[in-house]
Amino acid sequence: MSIRRITALAAAGESETLEFKSTTGARREAAATVCAMLNQRGGRVVFGLTPQGEATGQQVSERTIEALSAELGRIDPPAFPSIERLPISEDRELVLIDVSPGPAKPYQYRGTAYRRVGNTTVAMPAEEYNRVLLERMHSDQRWENQPAVGWSVADLDEEEIRRTVDEAIRRGRLADSGTRDPAELLRGLGLYRDGVPWRAAVALFGNESRIEFEMPQCRLRVARFRGADRMEFLDNRQFYGNAFALLSAAERFLRETLPIAGRFEPGRMDRIDEPLYPVLATREALANALCHRDYATGGGSIGVAVYDDRLEVTSPGTLHFGLTPEKLFAPHQSRPWNPLIARTFYRRGLIEEWGRGTLRMAEETAAAGLPRPEIGDDGGSVTVCFRHGKVVTASDGGLGAKNPAIDAPAGRRRMERLNDRLRAILALLDRGQPLALREIRAGLTEQVDERRLREDLAGLKAKGLIAPSGHGRGARWTRL
Repeated sequence: MSIRRITALAAAGESETLEFKSTTGARREAAATVCAMLNQRGGRVVFGLTPQGEATGQQVSERTIEALSAELGRIDPPAFPSIERLPISEDRELVLIDVSPGPAKPYQYRGTAYRRVGNTTVAMPAEEYNRVLLERMHSDQRWENQPAVGWSVADLDEEEIRRTVDEAIRRGRLADSGTRDPAELLRGLGLYRDGVPWRAAVALFGNESRIEFEMPQCRLRVARFRGADRMEFLDNRQFYGNAFALLSAAERFLRETLPIAGRFEPGRMDRIDEPLYPVLATREALANALCHRDYATGGGSIGVAVYDDRLEVTSPGTLHFGLTPEKLFAPHQSRPWNPLIARTFYRRGLIEEWGRGTLRMAEETAAAGLPRPEIGDDGGSVTVCFRHGKVVTASDGGLGAKNPAIDAPAGRRRMERLNDRLRAILALLDRGQPLALREIRAGLTEQVDERRLREDLAGLKAKGLIAPSGHGRGARWTRL
């Protein structure tokens, strides 16, 4: 680095990424600062500058550099920042330490971890140190990639495994191995080794009977509250099961609980029916909760709470890798806390693109004329909150309404519930297998003629709940 560049930096003053030291006699304080910079965004420490940024320099010998290097050697894990000497006169030099963000955070100096706060170096709080250490260990050792001791393939839902693999092959996200043996399919998904399924396999495919007692954190709590607080329950249930079963249960609860919104647009005679909250947005929130949650806490669970004015999806854990609620609504790199579970959801088609889940939620709610979802992180749980800008109570067509609401003027919403036959059709499609019209008709307990069933399917398609692939009698219907 040139002296001119150093002078320009000095004129800007000390900051989170720049510190001045008059001489290398302050090498212990400087080493603590280097440790802090390794733990954050990197930076530079310059010896030979006064606190005001005046370049006075110092006499520098090989022994000076050796003593400085020895002090930096007390940083653990070992780090090797570059040290550069910059002459400023015949017998005086500046010494520059250039620090890059450390790849093995958290770093300690003489047994203490440090961080930068503005232009000062302070000890890192124990809570932050533990969080950073957990993130460092995450790539190699985490809850999901440990053996599920005592579990075997026989304890998993083999049909769900095959369904997942078939869907992944259909979408071109997994090569067809030519076998449908569950153990081999799990191995192909990266969820099975040495004859034992990993914990991720249990979380994804475990049978409900064992999960409830041996992995109670695989739990979903759903509730409908009267009003905007938790003072009075209208519905309160909990479910145990694998991730796919919990996702289906959560979506079923939302369909049964949330009203359907109907609106009219100028120039159109027919009413546009759609869910109160966009299905793709709520599914993304639920899938993210199941993929990114902390499974290591035995008492943890996914929560879905419906209030008169909002919907909240809560998952145990916190945001990691420097992500904040604000950053989630800007383009960002996806670093799932449970990459094996997230990768399986992606292959199944429940997550479409890495790093775009929150952006997709924002796009879907904006298209529906709703506010952008709110994301909160209190350090113990992450909550996604959807609001619709209008209080929907039991008396105006929401949960428990006895009579349908009266059509509203253009642009206003009307709330209504799905009838039993429509819910039965959705339940058939919730199994994850695309079905032809004749298969849906055969699966219904209520006898319905083909023409009425076609009308039902068209209505559910208009609501954004199902979609066809193919045309005519060859069309197959899929749950969105």
